[in-house]
Amino acid sequence: MHSFLLLVLWAALGLTSSNIHQHHIETLMDNALVLRVPDSVGSMVEVPLTCGAAYQPHEVFWKKNGEELTPAVQGNHITVLVKEMKAGNYSCHLTSTGEYLNHTLILVQLDPDNRTVILEEKSPQEGHIHCSALNYNGSFHCNWKKTQQRSHATVLLIKASRYQEEISCVLDADGSGVLCQDVECPYKEEKHPIHLTIYMISHFRLEAYTKSFYLREIVRPEKLPNLHITSGQVFRWDYPDTWEKPQTYFGLHFQVKVLQSGQSCNSDNFILNNLTEETVFDVNIKSKKYVFCVRAQDKHARGPWSHWSQCM
Repeated sequence: MHSFLLLVLWAALGLTSSNIHQHHIETLMDNALVLRVPDSVGSMVEVPLTCGAAYQPHEVFWKKNGEELTPAVQGNHITVLVKEMKAGNYSCHLTSTGEYLNHTLILVQLDPDNRTVILEEKSPQEGHIHCSALNYNGSFHCNWKKTQQRSHATVLLIKASRYQEEISCVLDADGSGVLCQDVECPYKEEKHPIHLTIYMISHFRLEAYTKSFYLREIVRPEKLPNLHITSGQVFRWDYPDTWEKPQTYFGLHFQVKVLQSGQSCNSDNFILNNLTEETVFDVNIKSKKYVFCVRAQDKHARGPWSHWSQCM
């Protein structure tokens, strides 16, 4: 019986220790560690923390999310046990005054499948992030939408690069998008795609959202300006001011639709539907009441169409 109890105890201790993962700890950035766990249920990770070599002579104590640990934890080098998704911000302080010295933010990410609950998926093809550019000058904007349950989530880190060159990005004021600028020559042939990663956190849960694309795949011309009717039923419009020049090199072609009065430009119930490379179109129909719609697309890269411009 005694041997049996020892065997059961040994098995229980072995099971507990098997749930403790130490090799899934990675440094994401300064003062931020990521625990990559296969499942949020039952996972336990032992995390070594240090206040820093500069504070080695001092006696320090630790807080988690601004609250003192119970029981109190002291020492420059400590180990904390993170269970499931219950990570946090661990800070060290001078014992005598409580003065802040340093901190380590511990985050948990489900791995390897990176299950996501923070951002809404725009579509299976597009994923969670939508990116667009007005031209080929290297500037592009990406946006996303948080789920209603995770509306409090914030962006922790943005990484953007092309091949081995980093791309500078600035987060939108409301945290729902980012504006980036690729300083490499925008007019040369794109041999390598742009890679973008957005790191979102919600209650110390980390999710990484990635997107890879070529600039030519996301360039969407602005709505065509100055759409007007001249003599008879001849319509004219201009290239967008933001489009690249010369137009002979950065050419657009245009989709023209004529629909019955009251119809939407997106309707398939059209009277006329043509493609043209000219900025003028003669509507040769008998009807006196109709809707004229026109939009533009890079005629070489065949990227996204601009939004419709219309005249009734």
